[in-house]
Amino acid sequence: MLLSYHDVDILTDVVEYEIIIGLEVHAQLLTKSKMFCSCSADYASAPPNTHVCPICLGMPGVLPTINRKAVEYTIMTALALNCAIAEYAKFDRKNYPYPDLMKGYQISQYDAPIGKGGWLTIELGEKKKRVGITRVHLEEDVAKLIHLTNPEGESYTLVDVNRAGVPLMEIVSEPDINSPEEARQYLIKLRSILQYLGVSTGNMEEGSFRCDANISIRPEGSTEYLPKVEVKNMNSFRAVYRALEYEAKRQQEILENGGQLFQETRGWVEAKGTTVSQRSKEYAHDYRYFPEPDLPPLIFDKAWIEEIKSRLPELPDARRDRFVNQYGLPIYDASLLIESKAMADYFEECVMMSAAPANEEVRKKAKAISNWLLGDFSRMLNATNSRVEDSKVTPAHLIELLEMIDKAIITGSTAKAVFEEMFLSGRKASEIVSQKGLSQISDIAEIARVANEVIANNSQAVSDYKSGKQQALVYLVGQVMKATRGRANPNTVRETLLQILEGG
Repeated sequence: MLLSYHDVDILTDVVEYEIIIGLEVHAQLLTKSKMFCSCSADYASAPPNTHVCPICLGMPGVLPTINRKAVEYTIMTALALNCAIAEYAKFDRKNYPYPDLMKGYQISQYDAPIGKGGWLTIELGEKKKRVGITRVHLEEDVAKLIHLTNPEGESYTLVDVNRAGVPLMEIVSEPDINSPEEARQYLIKLRSILQYLGVSTGNMEEGSFRCDANISIRPEGSTEYLPKVEVKNMNSFRAVYRALEYEAKRQQEILENGGQLFQETRGWVEAKGTTVSQRSKEYAHDYRYFPEPDLPPLIFDKAWIEEIKSRLPELPDARRDRFVNQYGLPIYDASLLIESKAMADYFEECVMMSAAPANEEVRKKAKAISNWLLGDFSRMLNATNSRVEDSKVTPAHLIELLEMIDKAIITGSTAKAVFEEMFLSGRKASEIVSQKGLSQISDIAEIARVANEVIANNSQAVSDYKSGKQQALVYLVGQVMKATRGRANPNTVRETLLQILEGG
């Protein structure tokens, strides 16, 4: 919530401001070919300008054709977002003169989109909030501009047309979002739904999931909308949060200082943590929309829509609830696991491989697997900036590691070190443990020998323990564990130390 002090001499004159946010998300669809031609849509690693044809180059006299799979994916998404599917939809020409638009207009949808009037539920702690979905429509992506500087310091721009024409689905929310955190949770939930549907990778860093945010503020209780600002160039959830937080404060400061807000487009500069003005915001009439004359309207058969609806997979909320009911996971664990379909799939494959015979044993195994995935596994993914799908640790490898812990072959602390090497090398836990001699010390005599050495070398800790300081025992246990490189069982070490100390 934003506070504005209009009179610094009268501190009781406080105006509270409400943040109003609407999000426009563009998601590239996972089709084999582009939206209106047969060029391959798998352009990410291709040399520049190799996935092109006269249609996506915008040559005169060419005729586009509609990608049926892209339409089907858009209908799937609209249904998953509780939208009503139109009986009639059409494509329009959206005219604007940017250099990344080959033909001077983009084929999009204006007044007759595929889906309208849906919603998505987000959760903030125990609070749930429904965010309205205005529309889900289909269009084509634009070319990619590459800005360079030559040795003489002169700037120039190259155009790669490979991306032009790739199917792009736009999902527009209602202005129901009231904080940067709500915006972040909305995007996380939406990306998760797209991944579960299998219609998009949802990768923001690669540009297949892009977000523009419209943000304004107004006095709390007011129904009037002040001029909104569109914020672009945000390529991570963190960037969206920071950009919206900055922009809300910037607009508040303008009003506090007696300034005026203007409708404009601003770009987020990650390195500086600020937004910068790019241009005055366009209105719909600026684009001079008119129906695309080269494409027929879309008339949807109700039986086809129902058939698509019947094929919708289990979605994130349903999977979260099942993880809680079937595996006994805490709601917190389940909510984190299902955010990424790849992580949820990995978890469930691990549970199935553990082959626990009884229901309670299944739940125990599931919780242990969840702990590792949300702990060390996620930590290593973040540290190496990698994805679950690319991990060298297979579900079979992780289950082997957990079984070695259960069978007391290795200790929990040793397992953490072994897992890190597994993650980096792809080697199995058993190979690493065998090669490095990391198996747990089970010989009581060996543990007693080390314990006696520790006691002999730490007379002050021994004295502290005998004077009633229980923390001294924790210290001694730690010293034995250090001397055995974490290979001794901590409970056995503690019992052995107590026997020696009490016996002495």
